[in-house]
Amino acid sequence: MGQRAAIYCRVSTADQSCERQERDLTAFASRAGYEPTGIFKETGSGTKLDRAERRKIMALAQSRQIDVILVTELSRWGRSTIDLLNTLRELESWKVSVIAMNGMAFDLSSPHGRMLATFLSGIAEFERDLISERVKSGLAAARARGRKLGRQVGVRPKSDKLYPKVIEAIEAGRSYRWIARDLGISKNTVTEIVRRHRETA
Repeated sequence: MGQRAAIYCRVSTADQSCERQERDLTAFASRAGYEPTGIFKETGSGTKLDRAERRKIMALAQSRQIDVILVTELSRWGRSTIDLLNTLRELESWKVSVIAMNGMAFDLSSPHGRMLATFLSGIAEFERDLISERVKSGLAAARARGRKLGRQVGVRPKSDKLYPKVIEAIEAGRSYRWIARDLGISKNTVTEIVRRHRETA
């Protein structure tokens, strides 16, 4: 029996899919002789995501239910250099390794492992800083050209689209909570739509 592996996939936006990461990591686990115990998938920015699925993996590691964590690349796991090193240290204390698909294993019990993890996570953070800098520079240039950024006042694309359905449900006697759950919106959005409807009625 091979080492028990948790497969961790993450994409940044809802229009992306973890399918490719899942397929590649599953094939990698098979080739390397790992035994997948679970596939954990998350959507969201590495710096802002709550990381509920990653916390589940950490709990499995702490309870010694896995031996390794498989990721396509280091940036999928660590949200920053400090975060990466902190989680690696915790995992090392539980004898669990993080292995990227290129075969790199991060074992902080060795000087080489500590140096490599710090070096690669530093590069990942540097790249994020560059991207952030480019975005801010682009926004500043757009403002300088007089372009208005962000959602314009009074524009509510999602609530405007669901406006008729919300009003129809209200007239049918449905509760705000039921409507919110049924349409996949917040109760506050329902309240706002009803308020606008009453103001224009």
